[in-house]
Amino acid sequence: MKEDKKPDNVVFNTETQKYDASLKPYATSVGAPVITTSDSIAWKNRSINKVNHKMKSKYLELKAEYENMMKEYEYNKMIFDAEFTFEPILGEIYHLYKRDNEETFLSIIAPNECRFNSLGSFYLSAEQIWQKI
Repeated sequence: MKEDKKPDNVVFNTETQKYDASLKPYATSVGAPVITTSDSIAWKNRSINKVNHKMKSKYLELKAEYENMMKEYEYNKMIFDAEFTFEPILGEIYHLYKRDNEETFLSIIAPNECRFNSLGSFYLSAEQIWQKI
C-alpha cells in the first residue's frame, strides 16, 4: 500500500497516527504568530547590577558594623588594661588618662578638672561594655 504524504502545514504524528497540531507547544502553521526569543540579556544585566548593588550595600553595612565593634573592643581592652582601684558603677562616666611613663589609668576626675593627658571619656553601659562619649 502506498504511504499517504501529508502537506507540510499539517502536523501528523506517525507514532500515534493522529493530527496533533493543537497539542504542540510551538506554532505549526504559516499563519501562526512568529516565535521570537525574549531579550533576556538586558534583564540579566539589570538583575546583575541590582544584585551587585545590594551586595555592595550589605557589605558596606557589615564592614561599618565590624569597624565599630573593633573600636568598641579596643576601648574596652584599653580600659580593662588600665589601672584603677575602684569598682566602676553601671551608667556612670569615667575618664581614661595616660601617664608620662605610658601607663594608663581610669579616674572619676573630668579632663576639665585636671591636667592629665586625656585619652577620652567613657560610659559603662548596662551590658558592662565601655562606650566612648
